[in-house]
Amino acid sequence: MQNPSIRDQWFAVKIFHPKRHILCYNHTSMKKTAGKYRYSLILLRELVKTDFKLRYQGSVLGMLWSVLKPVMLFAVMYIVFVRFLRFGAGIPHFAVSLLLALTLWSFFAESASQGMRAIVDRGSLLRKINFPKYIVVVSATVSALINLSINLVVVLIFAIINGVDFSWYILLAPMVILQLYIFSLAVAFLLATLYVKWRDIGHIWEVILQTGFYATPIIYPLTLVAAQSVLASKILLLNPMAQMIQDLRYLLIYDGTETVWNYIGNFWVALIPILFTIMLAILAGLYFYKSSRRFTEEI
Repeated sequence: MQNPSIRDQWFAVKIFHPKRHILCYNHTSMKKTAGKYRYSLILLRELVKTDFKLRYQGSVLGMLWSVLKPVMLFAVMYIVFVRFLRFGAGIPHFAVSLLLALTLWSFFAESASQGMRAIVDRGSLLRKINFPKYIVVVSATVSALINLSINLVVVLIFAIINGVDFSWYILLAPMVILQLYIFSLAVAFLLATLYVKWRDIGHIWEVILQTGFYATPIIYPLTLVAAQSVLASKILLLNPMAQMIQDLRYLLIYDGTETVWNYIGNFWVALIPILFTIMLAILAGLYFYKSSRRFTEEI
């Protein structure tokens, strides 16, 4: 049950001045405000721990499945598309690039899908306890972020075995991963809000996710598209997921990878995926916040 003092943390004392009102927060209110965020962080931590326990409950291998699933998918994709169809022939370390792309896409798909159902799945909890609704969605994406961290270690091990020469560019990778998390969280907020009102969103999202997978240069190199149409390959790169996957391939694996920065001549056009991510995060956050007041009634 929620600590009753949490509700009373926001308070202020108005001091009337002859010319204007001044809103002053005393030292106690600042401590209580810090206490509120501390409470939110504790709740977030507990939700993440609960998600992990429930996800692997009754499983013999437990958390090892978070590594095995993308590796098994990679094995199938590698045999079909690299060995038989010869995708990526002539591209250095394409197998590692494929594993990296699958890992990033799996994180995005998991974050968005888990975040979409987070509010509905936690409906009974939201009706019993009054706490910020966004924490439920964030906890779902943080769980996926932990899986991503584990899988990226596996990717780096494969890269070392494959003989990838790392450069100082690897230091820029966290910036792209941060963009990936913000983009995934924004999509999760948007889907979670829509899913509360319309359950059909779940089925529609599955189709969009499948379409997006093949519309993103994951199992095939961008050069394969450019061979048919250079314009189409440039438009494809304006997709934020394509931009981030190609950027991380460039930073971690092969500096000859096509990115929006070296493939699209206009700098402002190349900024479109990043600007889209920022705008989506702002709009999705505002939409979620505005709609969250009615969640307990609509669930």
